[in-house]
Amino acid sequence: MTSPIRLLLADDQALVRGALSALLGLETDLEVVAEVGAGDAVVPAVLEHRPDVALLDVEMPGLDGISATEAVKRACPSTRVLIVTTFGRPGYLRRALQAGASGFVVKDTPAPQLADAVRRVYAGLRVVDPNLATDSLLAGESPLTQRETEVLRAARDGSSVAAIAAKLFLSEGTVRNHLSAAIGKTGAANRTEAVLTAEGNGWL
Repeated sequence: MTSPIRLLLADDQALVRGALSALLGLETDLEVVAEVGAGDAVVPAVLEHRPDVALLDVEMPGLDGISATEAVKRACPSTRVLIVTTFGRPGYLRRALQAGASGFVVKDTPAPQLADAVRRVYAGLRVVDPNLATDSLLAGESPLTQRETEVLRAARDGSSVAAIAAKLFLSEGTVRNHLSAAIGKTGAANRTEAVLTAEGNGWL
């Protein structure tokens, strides 16, 4: 008998982790070998347990799922990554695939389809939610530069221009310029709207 496919689950919601673990554990060819609740716990768990497939949420404390994907691919290239998220945003899909993810599905995917997605990713195939793939093509790439993205991320919590400048080691004038450019590119009326638009598209 062949060995089961070894899985790592990363999600900051214990209930979701438990449900995923229970559902996937019903499959005779799948075995959950590790569960973590924060993004920065993913790589240590991958190195300890050597899973075949890591199922990662996008929004987690410590490190988001997309950054964790990059870290996993650097630390253990043989572990494939499947993003399983509530947030089906086109920009997230694009960024996850660029980071090295082999698949991207949403959490309301029926259990048999999720198990099948795990098997296909393990087999070296790419699995993407078809509706998200269409939305991603229609939405296109983020119009924001890397620096504009960083400034908008720092503006998420309502920080002042001075605080953002200090955090990113930029001058206040440069921060204002980047915010202004980001507001223009997102078609927003102000920086709060720009943050919401960029978040809604998965650009941040």
